[in-house]
Amino acid sequence: MSEQQAASEIGVLHGIRVVELTMWIAGPSAGGLLADWGADVIKVEPPNGDPQRTILGALGYGDLPVPGFALDNRGKRSVALDLNSEDGRAAMEQLLASADVYLTNMRPKSLEAIGLAPQQVHERHPNLVVTTITGYGLDGPDADKPGYDIGAFWARTGIARDLVPRDAAPVGVRGGLGDHYTGLSATAGLLAALLERGRTGKGRIVETSLLRTGLWAIGHQVVVQDTFGRLESSKPRDKAPTPMVNSYVTADGHWFWLIGVEADRHVPGVAAAIERPDLVSDERFIGAKTRKANSAALIAIFDEAFRSQPLEHWKARFVEHDVWWAPAQTMPEVLEDPQIHAAGGFVEVTNPNGEPYRSVNNPITFRGDPLVRTKPSPGVGEHTDEVLREIGYIR
Repeated sequence: MSEQQAASEIGVLHGIRVVELTMWIAGPSAGGLLADWGADVIKVEPPNGDPQRTILGALGYGDLPVPGFALDNRGKRSVALDLNSEDGRAAMEQLLASADVYLTNMRPKSLEAIGLAPQQVHERHPNLVVTTITGYGLDGPDADKPGYDIGAFWARTGIARDLVPRDAAPVGVRGGLGDHYTGLSATAGLLAALLERGRTGKGRIVETSLLRTGLWAIGHQVVVQDTFGRLESSKPRDKAPTPMVNSYVTADGHWFWLIGVEADRHVPGVAAAIERPDLVSDERFIGAKTRKANSAALIAIFDEAFRSQPLEHWKARFVEHDVWWAPAQTMPEVLEDPQIHAAGGFVEVTNPNGEPYRSVNNPITFRGDPLVRTKPSPGVGEHTDEVLREIGYIR
């Protein structure tokens, strides 16, 4: 192992201990970031484990490994405790006494019943940074309502409806997207609180939710609605109001986006690329307001042009004429994208049997100490005896 790899296994959070009482995705993803960055993350699970471990089976796909669980839980240590028992709660209390951060995404009422709600833990351990992730927040009529990102992040905040035309069904969303956004929110908050604790010696409760994070994510649309009392509906791509920021398909079936946000600046380049210089002086397309009024006509012209040649042809033309664009890639294409690899988008994980495999990297690089290799996700209770010995807990 190189010195660079050895350094990456220590990381910028070396010496920070996180006791994580989480399940599913949002909470574990926050703990996963901290583990990638060198924290000692102890995942406390019930004896039968985090239900995300077996989600594919529960959804009818059979007894398959769950890559998403492995992504969000790599590098952690697992301690299996029955928190409904006195022995389990006593062990948990001693773990908390050894920690810097307590991270949970369990529902508030469930935590209160076993003495592990954020306020209860903070009162007993005022030096801890207590971080809670919920669906809808700690206050209000829906504070204890089950969330999941499909409900609290996508649906309740308006994102699922805003992404489609007003009369269309809400867009279907992929699981885990809202959870990962929220995991980032929680991580940012708890790190800020750790900085404060370094100055004051005191911890605090840090709260985020799928609802609040989703609202912030779509905040531009929310404040437009609030300011003007209306919000333009999303349109089908053939009626998009900004043809220069729209998707198009090539002769060989590849989709891409033009990203000419400053359209007046970029129209000449696109016109040159498709060999239609006349579009620059066409009165229908001069100026943003006129282009918007005639967007369908310009989109039709672009459609005809881009469907006439394969993507490789357009790549060369776009370079020649400084056209701003991006491919709308499929997942197989993402896995092979040389820029994603060059940007550090993947990391090597070593299986328990010693074999390496590729996983998605976290989104942060610490220059001089990049994460190039990390440990796998733990088995249920794999480190119970090891961790309890470290904290001097005697059953």
